Amino acid sequence: MTDFTVYTPDNAPGKSGELLDGAMKKMGFLPNLYAMLAESDAALEAHFLLSSLVSKTGFSQAEQQLILLTASVENECNYCVAAHSSGARMAKLDKEIIEAVRTGNPIADERLEALRQFTGALVEKRGHARNEMEAFLAAGFSKQNALEVVLCVPMKTLSNYTNHLAGIPLDSVLSRMEWNGKDELQQAG
Repeated sequence: MTDFTVYTPDNAPGKSGELLDGAMKKMGFLPNLYAMLAESDAALEAHFLLSSLVSKTGFSQAEQQLILLTASVENECNYCVAAHSSGARMAKLDKEIIEAVRTGNPIADERLEALRQFTGALVEKRGHARNEMEAFLAAGFSKQNALEVVLCVPMKTLSNYTNHLAGIPLDSVLSRMEWNGKDELQQAG
């Protein structure tokens, strides 16, 4: 297996060192995802740009985290499920909703369930989610919101696939939100 380097601001190639330094100052620690994306200036910069754009959508922070968590579950990314479970808690998303997404169970809130279903269908069906979009719109979301969910998916594709290739070690701050992937989904089913 090809090993990827966990970079620091001091040893990262090209522009990545500067990007990592900024992220570390902003967050107070350097997530291993960023440290490994630093192998490519373009990939790291794309992740930060997409993250910035996601924050400008019409979704609340809790809804953004629900979308990102759902996409990560669909893509079976243990690292990002832990990260967005933690992010969802910080965004004040109910614990029961977070657990439902992590285990593949329905969310009691119909509007949020429509958001989860639409997001999951976009990932699973590679964008062919017209039927789910109708339910999404009927739940009070707009066509603008549908395109904003589409925007969130490539951000998660970038980080989820990076994790699959690189095997990103879980940061200690995320250990309490560790996710066991399909095992956790099967136990819930």
